[in-house]
Amino acid sequence: MQQKTPITVAYGDGIGPEIMQATLQILEAAGAQIAPEVIEIGEKIYLAGNTAGIAPTAWASLRRTKVFLKAPITTPSGSGYKSLNVTVRKTLGLYANVRPCAAYHPFVPTLHPKMDVVIVRENEEDLYAGIEHRQTDEVFQCLKLITRPGCEKIVRYAFDYAVQHGRSKVTCMTKDNIMKMTDGLFHKVFDEISAQYPNIKADHMIIDIGAARLASRPEAFDVIVTPNLYGDIISDIAAELTGSVGLGGSANIGEHVAMFEAIHGSAPDIAGQGIANPSGLLLGAVMMLVHIGQHAVAQRVHNAWLATIEAGVLTSDLAAAGQAVGTQAFAQAVIARLGQSPTKLLAVQYTASAQQTTQTPKPLYTPRPPAQKALVGVDVFVHTHGESAEYLAGRLQTLAGQPRDTGLKLQMITNRGVKVWPGGFPETFCTDHWRCRFMSQTPGPSGPGQPPQASHSGIIGLLENLHDDGVDFIKIENLCTFDGEPGFALGQGQ
Repeated sequence: MQQKTPITVAYGDGIGPEIMQATLQILEAAGAQIAPEVIEIGEKIYLAGNTAGIAPTAWASLRRTKVFLKAPITTPSGSGYKSLNVTVRKTLGLYANVRPCAAYHPFVPTLHPKMDVVIVRENEEDLYAGIEHRQTDEVFQCLKLITRPGCEKIVRYAFDYAVQHGRSKVTCMTKDNIMKMTDGLFHKVFDEISAQYPNIKADHMIIDIGAARLASRPEAFDVIVTPNLYGDIISDIAAELTGSVGLGGSANIGEHVAMFEAIHGSAPDIAGQGIANPSGLLLGAVMMLVHIGQHAVAQRVHNAWLATIEAGVLTSDLAAAGQAVGTQAFAQAVIARLGQSPTKLLAVQYTASAQQTTQTPKPLYTPRPPAQKALVGVDVFVHTHGESAEYLAGRLQTLAGQPRDTGLKLQMITNRGVKVWPGGFPETFCTDHWRCRFMSQTPGPSGPGQPPQASHSGIIGLLENLHDDGVDFIKIENLCTFDGEPGFALGQGQ
């Protein structure tokens, strides 16, 4: 008899306990060889004073089993509570969020009966790093962090997924026409890695038109890979296009641990009524079974679920008035069809990929030697209101050289990214947050003719000059070149 695989299970909040109970009943009836370890997470843990929503004993279970089946949880309203989903994903390195979105026409109404798209979303970085600051009376900041290892891992995962699941195309979506460095890196890495998969078609779209095309003609897409925020948005769009977000399951894959869940929330408004649809969590559990190597059971469950949908057995979110079944009745209907396959919908087949079993996997990312880094200037962000850009520039130009000679010269001032000095326009709206760019005037270490290089002591001297004159500087960003290439963007209009 196959040894049971330990998995960590969280029943969650709202409708979570109901749909988890139904899901586990189906898995047991299908012969899944799993040994659940139950942990408590979510609202109860938050309200007990743990702002992360998860206790140390729960972390210990996750690190031991390395497989997490999680029902939706409720994050209490108000500040001070961090998203548990984001915390788990980032803490355990779950870098890939995978959301299959398929139509079940005509049994689930949809305008796109041929839709069959998989969204592969980067899961650890981007704006979801959650690094935010209030900088002035009027300006708040959220830092967007994109790393080369993060890009390489998620793009390679998307192409490997396409190979292993018989997919023919991977589409990258970014906004690199605006965010040329962060999204530009994601696109660049996509182009590099796609060249290693000549049998998979690769293309790139700007996220706004890409999302529009996904909404109007999803059948044109196969696998889509994106940075974190865009993936979060378009995966919900794609799930809704299939007929219901309630049908969406997802996997969160890391090098060491994987988490499986429904994509919907805890729906506290219908909790305890026995009417919730367990399908999203069940399909997440099917992905879990494939992940732990129980392909036959995954196929048995998924086809029984398809046969149930095909038979018109639907919960209230999908059924016509008066024809819905409850959560438990739906689970029993799936159990009754175990061993059956759909006759109109396409039956699924799960087998261990020959690619996985016979080839040495490529590394998730390739470390690169450090670039030659040179400090060439500094952006100083200043909080002031009631001053014009011209007045601020005159003040800062003097302070760049007095009383301490800093070797720096004011080059530009921007407001919300737009150049307002020199040559600013009176029509440009300005708030109380100014980026003041100082560039080095000191020749490089190799002598005249070499690019000027700044020094940390010069930057410190500049800040001391500003402080002595009462300038309220909020933060600085050192400006560097990497192998001679600028590591900073121009101002809009510069």
